[in-house]
Amino acid sequence: MLECASVQGAERDCAPSSHDKALAFPPPGPRAALQGSNTAMRLGIFSDIHANLEALSAVLEAYRTERIDVFYCLGDTVGYGGSPNECADLVRETARKTILGNHDAAVSGRMDYSYYYEAARHALDAHAATLSEVNMAWLKSLPYQEKLDDCDVLLCHGSPVRLEEFEYIFAPEQARECLSIMDRIGHITLIGHSHLCKVFALTPTSVEELPATDFNLDPDKKYIVSVGSVGQPRDFDNRASFTVYDTDKKRFEFKRIEYDIELAADKVLRARLERNFAHRLFIGV
Repeated sequence: MLECASVQGAERDCAPSSHDKALAFPPPGPRAALQGSNTAMRLGIFSDIHANLEALSAVLEAYRTERIDVFYCLGDTVGYGGSPNECADLVRETARKTILGNHDAAVSGRMDYSYYYEAARHALDAHAATLSEVNMAWLKSLPYQEKLDDCDVLLCHGSPVRLEEFEYIFAPEQARECLSIMDRIGHITLIGHSHLCKVFALTPTSVEELPATDFNLDPDKKYIVSVGSVGQPRDFDNRASFTVYDTDKKRFEFKRIEYDIELAADKVLRARLERNFAHRLFIGV
């Protein structure tokens, strides 16, 4: 997520231009290449890593006890942090599918970010100059959404209403826009972008915000769930956020894990990025 102004704990960014044609990139590694359909599986869903290798490593280690069948990343592998290539390598190896985030789009030349503030532009420029050819091609190939038809799950980075605009959903009024596309969203739609953990339950005529705690899906409702951030949480909890969805039990779970914030912050500073990108990791905002 790129910020232009702060809004209720999330941060707004500006709309991107049309994206480039996807480029070929090497296939995912062995951990991502699982066989079978998406039914009766435990899905590991995470988002907004933002080049924080220490947070990502802690999350992947924590997932080892969760009996995950397949992983999905909801975007923004790069941006802000000190380890863009290392994180891109790990996500490519781990996730069956990764969704395009706005930082990914900016770094790979798929959106115009010339009007962002100087520190944000500097971080994007630095990551664009640092990424390997393979990782850059991978970012250029990422889709705006992925529909898992077998288990009725939709994956995207921001709001599913206007995908290329990377709009936020962190309040009921924003989730309400999804009522116009109820037939196109999943029983559960999983998003990132805001770096917040949020749950919204939708009927054809209503939207209700629920606590961001573990829950079982009601067959008569649809859900928009924001999964939080691995590498830069903004809910005043500095632990890395990750989630699990059991497609058989129709149960969604939020998870948190501590990680080496001092090392992650030091890497930001050694990369000569904005000092606040390091400091905010300690307070989770």
